[in-house]
Order: sequence, then structure tokens, then C-alpha cells
Amino acid sequence: MDQMIDAIVVEIALQKDYLSAPIETIYFGGGTPSLLNPTQLERILTAIHHHFNCAPTIELTLEANPDDMNAAQLADWVKLGVNRLSIGIQSFRDEDLAWMGRAHNAAQAVASIHLAQKAGIDNISIDLIYGGPTLSDADWINNLTTAISTRVPHLSCYALTVEPKTALAHKIKQQQLPDVDASHQATHFSILQEMTAAAGFEQYEISNFALPNKRSRHNANYWSGVHYLGIGPSAHSFNGQSRQWNISNNALYIQALLNGSIPSEIEILTRTQQVNEYIMTALRTIEGIDANRLNEIAGTPLFNQLVVDAEPYMQQGLMTLAANQLRITANGKFMADGIAADLFRDE
Repeated sequence: MDQMIDAIVVEIALQKDYLSAPIETIYFGGGTPSLLNPTQLERILTAIHHHFNCAPTIELTLEANPDDMNAAQLADWVKLGVNRLSIGIQSFRDEDLAWMGRAHNAAQAVASIHLAQKAGIDNISIDLIYGGPTLSDADWINNLTTAISTRVPHLSCYALTVEPKTALAHKIKQQQLPDVDASHQATHFSILQEMTAAAGFEQYEISNFALPNKRSRHNANYWSGVHYLGIGPSAHSFNGQSRQWNISNNALYIQALLNGSIPSEIEILTRTQQVNEYIMTALRTIEGIDANRLNEIAGTPLFNQLVVDAEPYMQQGLMTLAANQLRITANGKFMADGIAADLFRDE
């Protein structure tokens, strides 16, 4: 782990000119950053503050697993400036957690939230997974009821996805476990929309729900096209014109950085790729596609043509147009990816 921290600190120094604007958010995520000790976290943060201009109101998020959290560790995180947690709850039911192979149990899930709140971190997001074969409609309602009752201000809720070449995919293929059912997931998504709205949450992105003024600033920046820098193995970066990503192999990443080079690949985005990426991300948000922003990226008055192409979806009640912003409706969110793909421009 110390070798990894050494390499990350070197990469931070080498990437110091990648971003020109002040840093508004830092997000420790991917892998399990809650396993890092305070000294290791402090080394990374010290390097960031040394090489970058960090805004005084920075949002500093740390992803954590419930089984990694304790009072002493939380106190250390607060001292280091962590002011937001993203906790990988996934479910408040032991049956679901066991099926997903999670290390924590339902009691730890609830306890981790209370521990964080007691430590003074109120800006908390929790992840929940719906649509799995062990989760009935009533169970999902109970999960959401528990989540809302904890008073966390942010929920990230995702439909269970079976990735290829995983143990889960293999067991489903061998009929050891039931497959995911799309209609079952659609019902859970509908329940999610209704219950969060009734509790005062805003669905500001397809999978993200926040109480007033509690959106994830970091994730919102991704969806609005703000430039970002990713540090570490597999990390992706985006500066508006290109996308680059680091090698995923830990050992090769460490070796390259300790030799003074960044092991990454880069893709220069065509104007059409930039337009399609904006369409895809913007449609997932509550703001939708903005005419001025789209035309700016495209270099031509493309928005009017996009409205023409979206007309069939508007007639079906899946999209709306108002104040030069093209949005998907609550029903349209069930088909967001398909709608976006249909609106993509050709090279």
C-alpha cells in the first residue's frame, strides 16, 4: 500500500498542469479507500494541496464500506477534512447482502450511518441496489423506508447489473441462481421514484436522489462536462478535448510512476464524440440538454435539429421542451439510454 501511495503522490506532481481551474471537489473512490490509514490519506491530500489550487469550500468525499468504519477512523477522517461520505450499504437485508457476497451485515449497515452522523459528518450518500432476485417489492419498500428514516440526504440507487465473466454471471448461466428480470427492475424503479419524491428527494440524475442543496457536487460536475483529473490505476481524466486513462495493473502502474512516467493512453475526441457525450450525460440530469451549451460544443445551431429528432418522444410523453432545454420525463427515465442513443449524431 505504501508503494501505491508513493506512486500516486508522484502522479499528482506530474499532473499538476492538467487542470487550470481551482479544485472544487476531491473524491476518494474506486477500490476501497477506507482501508487507507490516516497517514496515507494525509500524504495524498498534502500532495494535492501543494500542487493544485483548492477552493476553500471544497467537497471532500470518501467511499467507505460499513465493515471498515469505526469511531476512531471517522474522527481521523474529519481531522483530514473529509466532509462527505459515500457508504456502500447496498441493502439493509442480510439475505441480499449474503447473495451479493458483501462483507457486512444489515446491523453494520445501519450502525455505520449512525457512527458517521455521531462523528459530525451529516453529508452522507448511501448506495442501494434494487431489482435482484432476492428482493421482493415489499423488501425494496422496506429498504427505502429504512434509508429515508436514517435522515441521510443523498441516495444513489442502481439496478442490479450482471457483469460478464463474474462469479455471479457464471452461477446464473449454470442456473444456480435466477437471472435478473427487467420488469421486476422497472417496478422497483417506479417505487423508488414515488417514495423518494414523497420524502422530499429530488431525482437530479437517473440514479441519484438528493434533499435540497445536497446534490453530489463531484458527480454533478461529471454530468455537466466539467474537466476532471483521475489519479491512480484505471483512473480516467477528461479536459473537454480528450480523454485519457491509466493502466489498470497495479504493479506496472507503480513501476512506471516510480520511473517518472504516467502509464496512460489518450483519445482525442472528435466534435461529434463531444456532442454525443454531452447528449448522453445531459439527458440523465434534471436540467437536460441546454440549447446554448449544445450549440457551443457542436459549433453549429444543432439544437433545433435535435428537437425535431426528439419530437416522437415528446408526443409519447417521454420528453419535454421548455426554455430551450430538452429533458426526459419521469416515464422517459425508464428508457434514457435508448433515447440518448437514438439522438446521437453521426460522424
